[in-house]
Amino acid sequence: MKPISQIEPSELKSRLQSGENIYMIDVREDDEIAQGMIAGAKHIPMGDIPSRLDEIPRNTEVIFICRSGRRSEHVCNFLSHQGIDNIVNMSGGMLQWYADEE
Repeated sequence: MKPISQIEPSELKSRLQSGENIYMIDVREDDEIAQGMIAGAKHIPMGDIPSRLDEIPRNTEVIFICRSGRRSEHVCNFLSHQGIDNIVNMSGGMLQWYADEE
């Protein structure tokens, strides 16, 4: 199995700022989402992923996001085992996303 692709928050920001249409799924819990999420991201909590596989596009890149990059990487590994390609983990998660703004 190939390693999970990674994207740095700074690269994702650049792609979004250039107007690229990017499919993103935030896998954090509701209370974490309440603290803010990336505009345009879809919210599917990590625990709901197995029952909501039909909501994950197969024909386009999908970037997965969480707090630190660990849960989203676990989700990417799970999806890879399900035969889903075009998945990318945002390394560093929202912690890095906000740290880059400072």
